[in-house]
Amino acid sequence: MNRLAVSFVGVKLQNPVVLNSGCVGFGREYSELFDLNKIGAIAVKGLTLKPRAGNPPPRCAETASGMLNAVGFQNPGVDAFIENDLLWLRQFKCKIIANITGNHEDEFAELAWKLANTGVDIIEVNISCPNISDGGIIFGTQPEAAKSVTNAVKKHALAVPVMVKLSPNVADIASIARAAVDGGADAISLINTLTGMVIDTTTKRPVLQNNVGGVSGPAILPIAVRCVWQVANAVNVPIMGMGGICDLQSALQMLLAGADAVGIGTALFADPLAAVKLVDDLQEYCEINKTTIADLTGSLNAW
Repeated sequence: MNRLAVSFVGVKLQNPVVLNSGCVGFGREYSELFDLNKIGAIAVKGLTLKPRAGNPPPRCAETASGMLNAVGFQNPGVDAFIENDLLWLRQFKCKIIANITGNHEDEFAELAWKLANTGVDIIEVNISCPNISDGGIIFGTQPEAAKSVTNAVKKHALAVPVMVKLSPNVADIASIARAAVDGGADAISLINTLTGMVIDTTTKRPVLQNNVGGVSGPAILPIAVRCVWQVANAVNVPIMGMGGICDLQSALQMLLAGADAVGIGTALFADPLAAVKLVDDLQEYCEINKTTIADLTGSLNAW
């Protein structure tokens, strides 16, 4: 019996641990450190229609219990990913989640169409990145915009399940989740990073060239858990919970709050083996407690 196996939007994951988009590139570097076959899925670096250089450095900074980044979607473009990286990833058992972003609805739709017949397992629609200067973020903060862009992607994704990645930088994240589901989303992933700023008090300048960036890491776990719980109570689709997960206890919190799968990202910068350790720890926990991931999901005893 595989106590860790989950069915996520019809995609069978051998375990619920997912490598977060933006933290592992396309997996090549991390494959030299651990076996990608041990991971449930990998969400690849955010893809755009054309190659993107990203924001100028400095674009990463360490913060208390986390980090601040404004990389700005540096990537080779969707066509280069399909030609150079996708076939390489297909050699592993882990499922492939293609993360996409654009400045306009038609860009999202074209990205989905390009990926629809390539063999990716899930398309993750990033409508929530806080570290680019144009587009993107508006879709993640307005329900009608979230619904519309989701619908456009769904129409062009054909049979590939569509998962929408939400921003915590909103007043009511549940309303955005409901709008995405109304637009056809098969699943929801959350949370993306929170908008933040770090100032160098010597130079009196922001540490990042972009001035602001996305805060991630253990410091944001309580916010992420709260958001997942709220969304799990608002929609009836699978949820991929992320934001601050670094060990067994943080992953269990996310599962109990309602996540069907858990994403790990920033923790890998502190410990590149954090993901495979989490898989092992979840296996041991489930064996000792004679439970499964499916049984844990949403089993919070709220007051």
